[in-house]
Amino acid sequence: MPAAAPAATWDPRQYLRHGDHRARPFLDLLERVPELPAAGGRPPRVADLGCGPGTLTRLLARRWPDAHLTGLDNSPQMLAEAERFAGPTDGGGRLDFAAADAAQWAPAPGTYDLILSNATLQWVPGHPDSFPAWIAALTPGGTFAFQVPGNFDAPSHVLMRELAESGSWRERLGGRLRHADAVLTPAAYLERLTGLGCEVDAWETTYLHVLKGPDPVLDWVKGTGLVPVLTALGDDAEAREAFLAEYGALLREAYPAGDHGTVFPFRRVFAVARRGDA
Repeated sequence: MPAAAPAATWDPRQYLRHGDHRARPFLDLLERVPELPAAGGRPPRVADLGCGPGTLTRLLARRWPDAHLTGLDNSPQMLAEAERFAGPTDGGGRLDFAAADAAQWAPAPGTYDLILSNATLQWVPGHPDSFPAWIAALTPGGTFAFQVPGNFDAPSHVLMRELAESGSWRERLGGRLRHADAVLTPAAYLERLTGLGCEVDAWETTYLHVLKGPDPVLDWVKGTGLVPVLTALGDDAEAREAFLAEYGALLREAYPAGDHGTVFPFRRVFAVARRGDA
């Protein structure tokens, strides 16, 4: 049995290297969020669960200029990067950030008009079990909206897991990576959320990202899916570079470069659940 995994160390700059591509699912999710309830004339309260470096959280102020927006994350590195966006917003609202772990987060009932989570819940084992508490935390007519990667059976992740479980890597990396059951299907999310009395819109989209530069798929996963490996090997630069070399060669074969870049198909799963007792 492997030793307990160290807390993941995130690199905001690496994550933001593909910021435009990473923003698109967030914006597509936001488009499907309905109008928020007018609760006694007060400004909306919005939580961004797993806010990362805050670059997308601040975009929420465009939709709800007077809202009190709170970005939540369990990464000190991400929160330190996000803090530069904290303060009053142009529309008279406020943006702040706080430490929170989605695995334990349970706000008081009726706290928020919108709870939004972008590309975070795949890191939280058993996250659907938290849905009842999160729906209860919404005001009547409020919305819970999220998207998660649905690409755990794609070559990028299958090859990563196979390499981590092979040969000499198994001792240090075995059991560190998530498998296909890290997220549910859109139908399963719909069933869970309708069972909680919500009106639900669930769907999936496969984006064909055209990535540029050398080893662009490796560069992408270094900012997200590969973080547990990079953290586990963080004290051994030689081992880290050896793993990246092996994994990079596998990715180049799985995702060959074309004349206009490297096509990286990426499936995403979305759900927007409106609490039914408006």
